[in-house]
Amino acid sequence: MSGAFVLAAGGTGGHLFPAQALAEQLVGQGASVCLATDRRADAFAAAVPGVSVSAVRAGRFGGNPLVTALGIAEMGLGLMQARSLLRRIDPDAVVGFGGYPSVPTMLAAMQLGVPTVIHEQNAVLGRANRLLARRVKKIATGFAETFGLRPEAQQRAVYTGNPVRPAIRRAAEVPYRAPQPGQPFELLILGGSQGARIFSDVVPPALAALPSHLRTALRVSQQARPEDCERVIAALRDAGIEAEVQSFFKDVPERLARAQLAICRSGASTVSELAASGRPAILVPYPHATDDHQAANARAFANAGAGWVVPQSALSAPMLTNLLTDRLVDGAGLAHSAAQARRFACDDAAERLRDVVFGVLPSITGGRREALA
Repeated sequence: MSGAFVLAAGGTGGHLFPAQALAEQLVGQGASVCLATDRRADAFAAAVPGVSVSAVRAGRFGGNPLVTALGIAEMGLGLMQARSLLRRIDPDAVVGFGGYPSVPTMLAAMQLGVPTVIHEQNAVLGRANRLLARRVKKIATGFAETFGLRPEAQQRAVYTGNPVRPAIRRAAEVPYRAPQPGQPFELLILGGSQGARIFSDVVPPALAALPSHLRTALRVSQQARPEDCERVIAALRDAGIEAEVQSFFKDVPERLARAQLAICRSGASTVSELAASGRPAILVPYPHATDDHQAANARAFANAGAGWVVPQSALSAPMLTNLLTDRLVDGAGLAHSAAQARRFACDDAAERLRDVVFGVLPSITGGRREALA
């Protein structure tokens, strides 16, 4: 089909990855796509040829009255920018992916009568999407159960799953390799874009305390903050553990494909990528996530039999040593969890989301909608 669509998203990967997946679907159908966000998104445009990017101002609320006042002013300016953008593009629909930067564009679409859809990546409805949920035509959800939806909103909710990057989909083609006695064991530790300090503090001493036959079999990839890399490298080297430690891995999909167990946070994109690649994980939710949404994501994954949840307050080196000692020798259990992770995945999430968007388009023949005239 031809047509024009605007995608509104915050600037983080968790919001942009599903927007990118939808953009690829729409461009593949011959549509033109514009991403509206509050910051540069050159990587997004480069990843999806034919997509344009427009900056729309947006403010945040909370903290103190001054911050709130400035946020309202920024949001007002962003609303004016968004209205101008939508009048120029005349889109068939506008799709929001959460984050405060999506709000001005979504509100402008509602004011102008453009069909709207929001996609919620987490198992708890985010604050921006909560603000918009009452007025959009459809709510696409990344988890089968999404908390925070009002009863009337639930009637407009459709489970689509969370689309993942193409590189992750390729990783899913690599079968899970169950650990075998005497064979190397691939352990992947991810802590978000900047690495989690708690993992740098707890994981090296936990691994060092493992029985020697388990410790020497480990092949560790650990993400750490730049200021923590040197001490993590030293601790793992002193324990006789083969390890690669970096502040950022450019090849996470490939490392995930090799991994036999992961230790990581539980943001929506992380959980979705674990599921898509069929890899079991020990999840340590970030305790300060808005509305504790990472804990909800982790519980959904663990309840499916795909992994284990450890609250950060309970995480310690001895506790992790005990947990890993049990897990590393249970090849059959890890293989079962890997299979459950794959069952938890929604491989056609991008196509499902595309169909939800197409479903809100007005059935008008003989020309484009005139609502923006």
